[in-house]
Amino acid sequence: MTDIVLPPRDQFLREETIRGGMDLLFFANTRHLKHADETLAELGLGRAHHRVMYFVARRPGITVRPLLAILGITKQSFGRVSKHLIDKGLMEQRTGDVDRRQRLLTLTAEGAALEKVIFDDLHDNVARAFSASGGEAVTGFWTVLQHLMGEEARVQFRMVQGLPAPDGACR
Repeated sequence: MTDIVLPPRDQFLREETIRGGMDLLFFANTRHLKHADETLAELGLGRAHHRVMYFVARRPGITVRPLLAILGITKQSFGRVSKHLIDKGLMEQRTGDVDRRQRLLTLTAEGAALEKVIFDDLHDNVARAFSASGGEAVTGFWTVLQHLMGEEARVQFRMVQGLPAPDGACR
């Protein structure tokens, strides 16, 4: 690997270091998702479709309301994406057993296979980066990202991780 650029020691709050961190987020995100974007584009899908598939795969049977909260999108935006996924045979919805107004979302076998192909590629990239960086850096990475995302997103993150929301947290 090429040389890793480190911020100036003890100057992590200076504008250039913060801009550098923002640059890193941009480049890491676009390059990390490049192959996934290409795979999705071949099927006429995009990142919005992938985000829905990813979280439905993480929580099969999830209902629309918590998924909207996780994704931070409107019901209207979700409706367009979910219709496309359902029409392509990648996701299905069924009514809830207890509350017939609920729509329980799951991926079809084809949707699960596509999500797994994309996840495996992303997994390998993250695992490589984590392995090269070491445990202390991974802990720091998790910490920085949680401080970037804000309280509401941290609550959603805890939910996705299967952890309880902190006392007094918004849901």
